Amino acid sequence: MGGPGSTLLRVRQNRRVPVHQITDPDDDRIADYRALTDVELRTRWEPPHGLFIAEGELVLRRALRAGYPARSYLVDAKRVDQLVDLDTGDAPVYAATQDVLQRATGFHVHRGVLASFHRRPLPTAAEVLATARRVVVLEDVNNHTNLGAIFRGAAALGVDAVLLSPTCADPLYRRSVRVSMGEVFAMPYAKLDRWPAGLDQVREAGFTVLAMTPASDAVPMQRLTPAQRERAALLLGAEGPGLTAAAQAASDVRVVLPMRRGVDSLNVAAAAAVAFWELGRDDAPFDGG
Repeated sequence: MGGPGSTLLRVRQNRRVPVHQITDPDDDRIADYRALTDVELRTRWEPPHGLFIAEGELVLRRALRAGYPARSYLVDAKRVDQLVDLDTGDAPVYAATQDVLQRATGFHVHRGVLASFHRRPLPTAAEVLATARRVVVLEDVNNHTNLGAIFRGAAALGVDAVLLSPTCADPLYRRSVRVSMGEVFAMPYAKLDRWPAGLDQVREAGFTVLAMTPASDAVPMQRLTPAQRERAALLLGAEGPGLTAAAQAASDVRVVLPMRRGVDSLNVAAAAAVAFWELGRDDAPFDGG
């Protein structure tokens, strides 16, 4: 019924789709999940095929709520019951032992639940900017952990959208999705195809481009004027090198988070969170929504 190397699990079944056990890590039906720790391979495989991988029950449920169509599920056989309340539609549900999961994916799937999802078309930068008051613009942020943390901080601290330079990492890469706790699904984002010329589009949409730098002559963030804060586009660079000179030159104001005790800078995700809070500190009181 399930094909070679597969048997129907005698467990509670998902409402619409039977759960099939995978016994061969090379089974073609779970090709989406193969070698998940190989960043280069995943980069070549996922975006061109229009898919991404979600890890963990919380994250996959958030992907479903955000409207991403599931392609398939792969779960630890001991955790099948975690999905019984889901309407999985036409997406098949596969289950395997931890040994088979590890051999297929390349790591210990300690969260026990993976899902492959279809991507959705990205909005244009113009569409994102048209509905945003405050945005973050990222240049060459290619560390997936930092990228996911920035998305999570943006969602929590009043940023409306994320814009990415052409060299940024994929926000839907598994590690970015996991670190963001699925907030990449809730946060609108788009790519700026021309760089740094794309910053002109941001400015023309009514935003003040604020380039974060540890330079001693930059304006401390707490001294920004109300007009500079009103529609701010916070520009952040990669961990280590920071913003390029060209990106800084294309900005309106160079800003700095004042440091103490001789510390020259923060991790880019930590700096982003502090800056997000500072930009939004005069917003209306939090109402719990």
